[in-house]
Amino acid sequence: MSVPYAETAENSRVAVFGVPFDCGTSADRIGARHGPNAIRQQSLMLGAYHSRYPGIDLVKAHNLVDLGDVSVTPGVVDSSFVAIEKASRTVSEDGAIPLTFGGDGAMSLPQLRGLASVYPDLVCLHIDSHTDTYPGKPSDPSPYTTATTFHRAAEEGVIDPVHSIHLGFHGDSSIANAVQPAHDLGYGVITLDEMLASGIEYTISSLLPVLADRPTYICFDMDIFDPSCAPGVCTPTWGGLNAREGLHLIRQLENLNIVAVDINTVSPPHDPGNMTAWLAATVAYEFLAVLLANEHNLP
Repeated sequence: MSVPYAETAENSRVAVFGVPFDCGTSADRIGARHGPNAIRQQSLMLGAYHSRYPGIDLVKAHNLVDLGDVSVTPGVVDSSFVAIEKASRTVSEDGAIPLTFGGDGAMSLPQLRGLASVYPDLVCLHIDSHTDTYPGKPSDPSPYTTATTFHRAAEEGVIDPVHSIHLGFHGDSSIANAVQPAHDLGYGVITLDEMLASGIEYTISSLLPVLADRPTYICFDMDIFDPSCAPGVCTPTWGGLNAREGLHLIRQLENLNIVAVDINTVSPPHDPGNMTAWLAATVAYEFLAVLLANEHNLP
């Protein structure tokens, strides 16, 4: 959106930074490392005035800045995670809300580590077709993959799993009883079928007592959308939300105490016409409107 570059997030309410990292382990779907720049490029399509708040410039209202990208090496977990954690912590300590562009789902763990040092009672709303709570296998070369992010987060105590929720699980899995590890760790799980059967508004309203006023990290995996509108993701899963449903879901989150938003898994090499990157930019835009409503108690 042509927002200004800044060295720090001081004096800003929301600050963007990119995390051009992927593990390089998603079969033939490697490419999320290119996601941040693709999302930025497509964000040029968006204007500063949201239809719900036509008189308010979202960029100026948040003093929105872009901090550039974290210096990472795709596939190199240890040093990259340290850098991502530091960036997340620094932005939060500066008093801003990190709005991050990924990168694959592995990047969420170091961001959670950084936020947990600022918000010790952190919880998470993870919107994704997958729970990413697999324990991993002893034969795996690393315990850190896109599939183990929230297992590691619970083990490390960086979030409270009992008051955290995985929303949108559906589709196929590589292991039997794929939801069970999440339940074993204490997470709440609401499948996509359950949400659509109950209705998006009812489902989100039912989450509020669980998340309460706790500082909430929003992890938004773009594969929650159906591949018909978001084909360029790391793990596309048929039967997901359409664009209208996904954006409507975001608009229901206005009563949460959101302290960070992480938008991940855009993979430009698999994204015809930049559809997914444009939708991801619009997701970020909708979150800017939600954060505005939260701050000013707007309807």
